[in-house]
Amino acid sequence: MNYIVLDLEWNQSPKGKEFSVPGIPFEIIEIGAVKVDEQFNIVDEYHQIIKPVVYTAFHSKIKDMLSISYEDLCNGEEFERAAESFIEWCGEDYRFVTWGCLDLTELQRNMKFYNMDMQLEFPLLFYDLQKLYSIRYSDGKTRSSLKNVIESMQLPENDTFHSALGDARYTAQILKKMDFNAVKIFESIDTFRIPANRKEEIRINFGTYEKYISKGFKSKDTAVNDRVVRSCRCYMCGKPMKRIIKWFATGSKNYYGLFKCDEHGLFKGRFRARQSDEGYYFVIKIMKHTNEAGGEKISQRQQKEREHRRRRRQEEKARGQTP
Repeated sequence: MNYIVLDLEWNQSPKGKEFSVPGIPFEIIEIGAVKVDEQFNIVDEYHQIIKPVVYTAFHSKIKDMLSISYEDLCNGEEFERAAESFIEWCGEDYRFVTWGCLDLTELQRNMKFYNMDMQLEFPLLFYDLQKLYSIRYSDGKTRSSLKNVIESMQLPENDTFHSALGDARYTAQILKKMDFNAVKIFESIDTFRIPANRKEEIRINFGTYEKYISKGFKSKDTAVNDRVVRSCRCYMCGKPMKRIIKWFATGSKNYYGLFKCDEHGLFKGRFRARQSDEGYYFVIKIMKHTNEAGGEKISQRQQKEREHRRRRRQEEKARGQTP
């Protein structure tokens, strides 16, 4: 199996987000990728500049960031041909590697905008090396820039940053230098395409936690109150768990809960509803094994949320009594 280390550069409406064209908030203008073998050696490269047809003027921030000139773009390839040639170049047996979680979503979104019949596999699993680097060398939550990691690992800086091929090469350098095998179990799941029904719903056990992605629902309320979404089975043995703290919502729109398996102890849960491009609501839920200290944090979060709601009710009542 090969790894396809992918980086995309894109442009957006120069007039601001509110002037974005529906279906394509970001138009891909450059594809860069390197093909890496199982020993993490680069065996091939792909690069293509793409002629824009949606946003033909640079957004100011994009113009300052990229090394592509307007003349380069005018001489670029049509997106459909570039995407077709790129997917063909990838081959048969490969897994995508990206720095961050957006590239594959935007690739598919651009392909859909152009009504391309080609679809990537479902579910689309990939390696977000930015996340994996944080899991291996930090707290798993912070996200470092590509440039900062290259500098901290003292890797050679022979390419221009914010060029698609250059950033793909840099990402491949990190892939080879870091202890990738120690964290490769923690794959990411792209959610541009969501499960169409119960049968397609995704559950993946990563050893220390389980990720679940639901099918789509017509409303957010239906999604967050769905019985399967709120179910709490131990992902280690499959048995139903006792609800220690029932699911509760927070101001951040996340839901949290605490559960107990008779055999495997405490588990904390978190889920949130998101909306797909088609307008359907789906839920991403994480269940993770925890201890008493982790359970106490969930309890404290619940108490904090209750206090916040109590103060808000008092403030609303006071405002209502103000002449």
